[in-house]
Amino acid sequence: KSENSRCWRGCGETGTLLHCWWECKLVQPLWKTVWRFLRKLTIELPYDPAIALLGIYPRDTEMLRHRSTCTPMFIAALSTIAKTWKEPKCPSTDEWIKKMWFIYTMEYYMAMRKNEIWPCVATWMDLEGVMLSEISQAEKDKYHMFARIGGL
Repeated sequence: KSENSRCWRGCGETGTLLHCWWECKLVQPLWKTVWRFLRKLTIELPYDPAIALLGIYPRDTEMLRHRSTCTPMFIAALSTIAKTWKEPKCPSTDEWIKKMWFIYTMEYYMAMRKNEIWPCVATWMDLEGVMLSEISQAEKDKYHMFARIGGL
């Protein structure tokens, strides 16, 4: 058992769960990027760790309507943070976007298998456009394939 209660990223702060997942200066840039994506999607959520970490959304029905879009973004961010847990660096936006593409791909294939493609399209169409706006042309050619496969 380690007696060191400092942040595992090495920032020097006390490593509470809230600090390590949300407050650390090395993870904050990723969370700021997540909220920038939300604004591009015209989703106005309070910048609140309860939403991103626990899935506790404001009771406003307008906010709840966006849950299916926001939740995969938050899961991808948490996965990206966990993947670089003991590294003294900011989790990469590129890695976060790749994780979202992976989630998108799995949801797409599951929807195809269940013959329920339209709910998947409704959830991911706007988010796909924002993700594509953030990556290079080579990556666009690689990832945009899913929309073409589905004839969308």
